[in-house]
Amino acid sequence: MARRKGGTGLSSDADEARQQILAGAEQVILRYGVAKTTMDDIGKEAGVSRPTVYRYFADRDALLSALIERRSRMLFDRARKFISSHETFADQLVEGLIYLVDHGRRDPIVRILVSPEHMELATTLVGGSGLAAELTGEMWGPILDKAAERGEIRPGMDLAQVSEWLALVQFILVGRLDFRRPDDPGHRVLLRTFVLPAFEPAAVASPAAAV
Repeated sequence: MARRKGGTGLSSDADEARQQILAGAEQVILRYGVAKTTMDDIGKEAGVSRPTVYRYFADRDALLSALIERRSRMLFDRARKFISSHETFADQLVEGLIYLVDHGRRDPIVRILVSPEHMELATTLVGGSGLAAELTGEMWGPILDKAAERGEIRPGMDLAQVSEWLALVQFILVGRLDFRRPDDPGHRVLLRTFVLPAFEPAAVASPAAAV
């Protein structure tokens, strides 16, 4: 285990130190909300000075982006187990998208970051930086690869483009799930009707149909 830096309680390992600061940031955001959280507050919670926080994160937006990554990856671990319990790609995609959005909204940190009053902030941090597409690709890449091996989706799909598009779909679902229950069958109808067909292999016309 990495040693703590003298007097600060911060790990001498850079990655561990970043995680300590992010853990402190989570507590401050839960206490004050995103808008009122300052780098000073985060430093005090983590037991370090503000300059120390800036040593690991260039600015507040960089810290919040890292926090989104941290919480998203914690959710991914649970989501992959849930998605793998479904046999077909159709079920994995539909149920997986709903699971990710629903559980993301339940997360005490993610819920704050994607709530309507902070949507502009989240869009700037996640959408503008490409982080949303990056995380989406990390989450769905292995699932898409296996589906392609089984012949359940069109071959040669560009993962970067798919990730960017699925990230947009998830943002739309976040807004929709503000007002409807996640078990509302309407979500599934929309996803199966308009999202799933984008992945399905093109139907091969029969000789009779071609005449």
